[in-house]
Amino acid sequence: MTTRVYRVMHRTRYTYNDDVSSSYGRCYLTPRDLPGQRVLSATVDIEPEPDDRSTGIDVYGNNDTYFHVRTAHRELTVTARSVVEVDGVDQGMLIGPAARAPWESARPAVVESREAALAAEFVLDLEPPEITASVHDYAAQVFTPGRPLIEAVTDLTTRIFDDFTYRSGSTAISTKVDTVMQRREGVCQDFARVAIACLRSVGLAARYESGYLATDPPPGKEKIFGADASHAWAAVWMPDDRWLPFDPTNDKLVDERHVTLAWGRDYDDVPPLRGVIYTDSTKSHIDVSVDVSPVEDEPAEAGTTPAVASTEGATRHDL
Repeated sequence: MTTRVYRVMHRTRYTYNDDVSSSYGRCYLTPRDLPGQRVLSATVDIEPEPDDRSTGIDVYGNNDTYFHVRTAHRELTVTARSVVEVDGVDQGMLIGPAARAPWESARPAVVESREAALAAEFVLDLEPPEITASVHDYAAQVFTPGRPLIEAVTDLTTRIFDDFTYRSGSTAISTKVDTVMQRREGVCQDFARVAIACLRSVGLAARYESGYLATDPPPGKEKIFGADASHAWAAVWMPDDRWLPFDPTNDKLVDERHVTLAWGRDYDDVPPLRGVIYTDSTKSHIDVSVDVSPVEDEPAEAGTTPAVASTEGATRHDL
């Protein structure tokens, strides 16, 4: 199984045209430690220095950082840095009984276990509802009776990739799934949410996952610092209490090129950064820069494994 090591930098800078007297923020910018992902180091730096800050674990096990800046400022910068080691796809999971069984057997409602009861939360629709008639119709083409779960999920991944056009700026955080279904265009968070709505429409548990996708420059070109972006994908629960993550934006299962930050029922559970400010400012600007660099391009950290992996193929991602 291929393993890669990345240095990740995610910087968010807010600027205002008047003083901000108080700024509260909460961010999900520290990657998770997972069976296929190991966080070798992670820091979150905030300027100006917060008067109060804390870290914690939310209800879904995500790492979050809270801060409160009371120093008057016209610029706020949050910079997250981490070194993460990521494994490729667990092939054993793909050929295991849970993945090869009929998809109907993966419904938490038919599995008698504590894990299934916990997964049932991820079957519930959002408010306002995202599971519309168009979602039901689209999912019905994929989830035919008795079809193996892994086959149905990979088909759904490919269908969304083929049927929807990736167009940066075509949607907003508030854009609903039904709108994306009608327009047949969007960005990674939209495609993840379409997949999640389809899975939930047939009684399967699905979660929204946020993170990064390592990208590579065109042949012969140097990597541009900050050219990468945050990314999103979906995951489906299996009755062996493992989650199968997949990336409909790029028609692939989540692999060693994906760095996982956090997950929840929807984007609103795990925004990279959210907050409240007190100011008379009438204008503000946000600038986001993300860089995901293989450690093979730099001296490796002690204890890390040099990355050796193919990076062929185009990728699509969001800021």
